[in-house]
Amino acid sequence: MMQYGDNDTLDSEQSLENWVMYKCDTWRNHFEANYQEKFNEYYRLWRGIWSPADSERKSERSRIISPALQQAVESSVAEIEEATFGRGRYFDISDDMDDPESRDIAYLRTKLHTDLDKAKIRQSVGECLINSAVFGTGVGEIVLEEVKEMAPATQPIMGGELTAVGVNVQERTMVKLRPILPQNFLIDPVATNVDEALGVAIDEFVSRHLVEQLQEQGVYKQVYVGSAASDSDLEPDYDLTSYETDKVRLTKYYGLVPRSLLDSSVKALEQDEDEDIAEVEQPEEQKENNEESHYVEAIVVIANGTILLKAEENPYMMNDRPVVAFPWDVVPGRFWGRGVCEKGYNSQKALDTELRARIDALSLTVHPMMAMDASRLPRGARPEVRPGKIILTNGDPKTILQPFNFGQVSQITFEQANALQRMVQMSTGAIDSAGIPGSINGEATAAGISMSLGAIIKRHKRTLINFQDCFLIPFVKKAACRYMQFDPESYPVKDFKFNATSSLGIIAREYEVTQLVQLLQTMSQDSPLYSTLIESIIDNMNLANREELAARLQEAAQQSQPTPEQQEMAMAAQQAQLQFQQSQTQALQGQAAESQARAQKIVVETQIAPQELEIDRIKAVTTNLEKGTDDDREFERRLKIAQTMLKEKELDLKANNRG
Repeated sequence: MMQYGDNDTLDSEQSLENWVMYKCDTWRNHFEANYQEKFNEYYRLWRGIWSPADSERKSERSRIISPALQQAVESSVAEIEEATFGRGRYFDISDDMDDPESRDIAYLRTKLHTDLDKAKIRQSVGECLINSAVFGTGVGEIVLEEVKEMAPATQPIMGGELTAVGVNVQERTMVKLRPILPQNFLIDPVATNVDEALGVAIDEFVSRHLVEQLQEQGVYKQVYVGSAASDSDLEPDYDLTSYETDKVRLTKYYGLVPRSLLDSSVKALEQDEDEDIAEVEQPEEQKENNEESHYVEAIVVIANGTILLKAEENPYMMNDRPVVAFPWDVVPGRFWGRGVCEKGYNSQKALDTELRARIDALSLTVHPMMAMDASRLPRGARPEVRPGKIILTNGDPKTILQPFNFGQVSQITFEQANALQRMVQMSTGAIDSAGIPGSINGEATAAGISMSLGAIIKRHKRTLINFQDCFLIPFVKKAACRYMQFDPESYPVKDFKFNATSSLGIIAREYEVTQLVQLLQTMSQDSPLYSTLIESIIDNMNLANREELAARLQEAAQQSQPTPEQQEMAMAAQQAQLQFQQSQTQALQGQAAESQARAQKIVVETQIAPQELEIDRIKAVTTNLEKGTDDDREFERRLKIAQTMLKEKELDLKANNRG
């Protein structure tokens, strides 16, 4: 007899299924006592489902649930999804050995991306992220399924003379990720992660036909499995609690079990077979080591708590457990993390109380209570107030019917609701659709927005690191190992190392794009940094043809770079252009001087013209004067004076123009 705990005694009569179910029941009791109630509350608030426990007073009538927490969960999950899958490929693979041949790694990278896309891994990961945001921890099970890949193909008929379109069917193994609800996942309470725990278990209801299909495939033991009773703690939705038909409670245990119990269970399951091949093929050294080890890594499947369907030593080549989990935020010393709903729970509850109180007050204000004089109402009259109702009274209705005045709803309640909504955002780190926090005196400043975005991005980066290190990278590694083990023809690579790639997410990228655009506006297109900034903007934008645009931009940049011959021709053209410009400048200067001289001459002639016209007029007037007379002499004298004055004026004008 060996002792495995205070209440866990191993004897020769104990079975493996009893040992596993005892562990699972103990772990479930711990979960229900510490987490079940809180998880139900987080789930209900996220779904917007009202509960009588939400009523803060007996007179409360409103049942509204604010969508603030829903918005926080959705925006946070969308940010992590965008950070992971926004750029197409969400992981990379590098060789961990000094292998000059890297084509095998490139093939593994491409093949693995293709197969994971066929398995709809993005959808499964998104569901795990939602569970992590709501409950604090996301859990996924790695399962292997035998699938049939069908593709159209031509097939010869009529002895090869004709061809017809048929279907090519290929059977192969596919690795899938199945999200697990937290209430259906059991783990050793003292463990902080899946690998260090004694074991983990998935305890849930499944359809009976799924169990029967696995029995037909030889995965589970051929034994009758009846329907199990409903259990609200295991159901994904409370609506399914009343559904009891064709449901099987399936408990899948992954972890350490006593070797003696496993061996006896394996012999019981294989009693119809001739020999235990696994024991024959085991080396002697490994047998000795196994005999010294009390525990062995195993997979145990139990139906309805009593029926053993499968028991085997861990068949995977890396001896790892087919479960991955990650916390949204780490709680030191605990497996279960802290999610978005837990962060914003108190603020959400206060906001809901404020909104329900306001709606109740609005109901009393819009539809106030009525005071009626029963002695002045007709006998049998129903004191009911509704639109369109006629009330017969014995007297003045103003004195018989009197509404109670409750006043108006204070505007302070709206400010309080806005403050509580901001508290939800502060506690969860989410950004609402109305805007970005970081306003000062009601006006958003660039510094405030930058500080708020910086804090939000840092919080999301912490969650992103947890998701990558604890969930994404382990899943990709385990998926590749399973493909190489169970489909070696498609996955011949044996040496590998994985590096997951991600980014800051859509919030950070949009903010970076804004900064890059602002910087781009400050420089000209001739700047050497102009093309680099454009490449950075395209790389950070969430566009479907981002890679195509980047490739065309690089191609255009390469084409724009001139060859040495083109550079020489360009320099020669520049020199010729410079000489031509110099000659043109000289010609223009000569033309300008000539034009200036002409202008000066015109100015002089214009100024002299009035005096010359006056002389001509005097000459014309005196044409018929007789010579020798006094008039003729007087005219000649005046004409000489006028000509003299005209010459002096011309000289003065020329002198001024020269100056």
